[in-house]
Amino acid sequence: MKIKKSDKVQVLLGKDRGKIGTVERVLAKKGQVLIGGVNLYKRHTKPQSGNESTGGIIEKIRPLAASKVALICPKCGKITRRRICQNCKTEI
Repeated sequence: MKIKKSDKVQVLLGKDRGKIGTVERVLAKKGQVLIGGVNLYKRHTKPQSGNESTGGIIEKIRPLAASKVALICPKCGKITRRRICQNCKTEI
């Protein structure tokens, strides 16, 4: 997989198209990535009697397919398909 943890990526498809974030986790077997602040969903939870946690609405990050994101070159800031930027010839 060409995308690794702490890479800067841009979302190409979906409801968060155009958003930029850093990869928090890579799920290589499923071909998915978790990106901070992108693809957030709300989970409604009930209060649990065993735990002292109260119920409420929790925001969770859900994984995106790795094919829906593109790497961003740290030097020129443009998206690239490979680990070597085609615009400025810098290795990412």
